[in-house]
Amino acid sequence: MANTKYIFVTGGVVSSLGKGIVAASLGKLLQARGYKVTIQKLDPYINIDPGTLNPYEHGECYVTEDGRETDLDLGHYERFLNIPTSKANNITTGRIYQNVINKERKGDFLGKTVQIVPHITDEIKRNILFLGKTGRYDFVITEIGGTVGDIESLPFIESVRQLRWELGKHCLCVHLTYVPYIAAAKEVKTKPTQHSVKALQEQGVQPNILVLRTEKELPKAICHKVALFCNVDEDAVIQSYDVPSIYEVPVVLAKQNMDTIVLQKLGMPTDTQLDLTRWKKFLDNMKTATESVKIGLVGKYAELPDAYKSICESLLQAATYHHRKLDLRLIHSEKLNEKNVADLLSEMDGVIVAPGFGQRGIEGKFIALQYSREHDIPTFGICLGMQCMVIEFARNVLGYTDANSTEMDNTTPHKVIDLMEEQKNLTVMGGSMRLGAYDCRLEKDSKAYQAYKRDLVQERHRHRYEFNSEYKQQFETNGMHCTGINPETGLTEVVEIPALKWYLGTQFHPEYNSTVVNPNPLFMSFIEAAINK
Repeated sequence: MANTKYIFVTGGVVSSLGKGIVAASLGKLLQARGYKVTIQKLDPYINIDPGTLNPYEHGECYVTEDGRETDLDLGHYERFLNIPTSKANNITTGRIYQNVINKERKGDFLGKTVQIVPHITDEIKRNILFLGKTGRYDFVITEIGGTVGDIESLPFIESVRQLRWELGKHCLCVHLTYVPYIAAAKEVKTKPTQHSVKALQEQGVQPNILVLRTEKELPKAICHKVALFCNVDEDAVIQSYDVPSIYEVPVVLAKQNMDTIVLQKLGMPTDTQLDLTRWKKFLDNMKTATESVKIGLVGKYAELPDAYKSICESLLQAATYHHRKLDLRLIHSEKLNEKNVADLLSEMDGVIVAPGFGQRGIEGKFIALQYSREHDIPTFGICLGMQCMVIEFARNVLGYTDANSTEMDNTTPHKVIDLMEEQKNLTVMGGSMRLGAYDCRLEKDSKAYQAYKRDLVQERHRHRYEFNSEYKQQFETNGMHCTGINPETGLTEVVEIPALKWYLGTQFHPEYNSTVVNPNPLFMSFIEAAINK
């Protein structure tokens, strides 16, 4: 642990400034200098994890390889760093309190009164330091969720204060604030940043680096003023102004030498070479692409892109590697019907049917799938999207007009999608699904095998219901093949219709395994088929 450096990223003024993107970008720069980096997110809400949260509340729920349901920022961490995260990379207040209460029940505190300080803060510090103690990382970047001044964040900021003293020169604090532009006055205002830093200082933490979130690049005089009133070195006042893509943020920060400043403040050598060659090549492809590929994403959260964040980013990555601009149309499945389906889908180069839970918007997905299947539009179904492919095929090809998933109708006589056997007696919702990475063996003449170029793959899951194997023979006889199987359980993971250009569904979530420098093969194959349409 003595050689591991710890960087804390806090935020002020307003939420949703992009702490996760700044943390991921800084991690990318340090990684590009040859250091081993990991990033963790500390969330102040009392839920154990975001697995039971409505996407309207929290956006996408991201799943790690080891089966932890986490904040969507972990998706950014993985996409930027191209390394997997784990359950240790996302900790909530709920989990902190659960751990402390469990210890108290076991008598670990020897009869002492359990308090916020030291017991809760000690548990927070233990989780922060855990990744460093593995010896695998040179840097552990910890993003503190929420905004400085929130009641929920107080124990986390107090833990950071304590660690600043305990770790000394081995840690520093990066504080992200908002510098608004007042159009009527035609000037930017630094007072919110000053108040935010003051609030942080009142809690005992002096930031070493300030990142100013702005719409446009700020004059040097503004940065000088902020440095003067916030007790921060002027060269340590970094701007994060609006750019067309989040993937440009590392380059913006590198131009201002943020990685060099971090290394200097931590007493580390700065003569290592910053290598962003592959990253900049990706950005060049994005900027120079002239033709577009038009993809329709059908889901019930069409007004909320963050609910499908990893899918959207995976599509963008694949389109960029094919030197295309992504023209993504989010189509609300609740509003899709037989009268408007042709208007909405006929011009699409490809259709992707989104994952989700519950009845709402499900019939619109069936209509979209029937249209794309009958008109041979390249189509990709993920998780519930794959299950909808199966149900639509059973209804309109096999003739089982009442076929359904028992999630939607547990009285259906044709349960082509049914609850997993081990799920039938569960009463607890959180963390009880089939979660994390599982093996899948692919048929060698399948589209999936052609994409991955190997017969055994491992992808992440988040679901309770499965394809009912009792119907497998009927489906394959009529043209829908089960081309990916879990070798241990025999459960179907991939379905395809070989007679069509590209019509494929996966029970797993390939979007969780797609990064900037390593796009997922299925998304690459899907976009290629869409371009060739």
